[in-house]
Amino acid sequence: MLSFITSNKHKWEEIQKMTDLPVEHHHLDYPEIQADTLEAVAEFGINFCYSATQKPCFIEDSGLFIEALSGFPGVYSSYVFKTIGCRGILALLQSTNNRNCFFKSVIAYKDESGLTLFAGESKGSIATTLQGEKGFGFDPIFIPEGESRTFALMSTEEKNLYSHRGKAFKTFLKYIEQVR
Repeated sequence: MLSFITSNKHKWEEIQKMTDLPVEHHHLDYPEIQADTLEAVAEFGINFCYSATQKPCFIEDSGLFIEALSGFPGVYSSYVFKTIGCRGILALLQSTNNRNCFFKSVIAYKDESGLTLFAGESKGSIATTLQGEKGFGFDPIFIPEGESRTFALMSTEEKNLYSHRGKAFKTFLKYIEQVR
């Protein structure tokens, strides 16, 4: 059985809707280092989790990278959301027309044979106002490429078609099917 380690119930709900494989939710607080890349953050986190659980497990880390802000908040997305939130991002972009951005997700999986990383990206833009109440994090301001709605206006199933997490998880599932 796969063990997904997260304290974020929204991530757990999204993952559950993407697979029929048995995946257990495991809540374990693990340190999230400050690093330059999501890959480094995820690698550190999965090494900690695997040491603690001693069983195959995976974690997911993601970030919002905004072109006009030189990639900010990026790896600091969780902290930025907790401190200034969606309204703060909208305020930072108030004087620019460049609203291009992308979400990136990195899934880190570790078992007895080693560590493997899987990445997914969703290009899009930042809305000019908050739109929708579903989802979590920056969902009310992120509009994926090819859509006119924010993630927060989509069902979980629709969001998973576009989302960075959905893309990374699909690649991860293909890997799991090959190794099992």
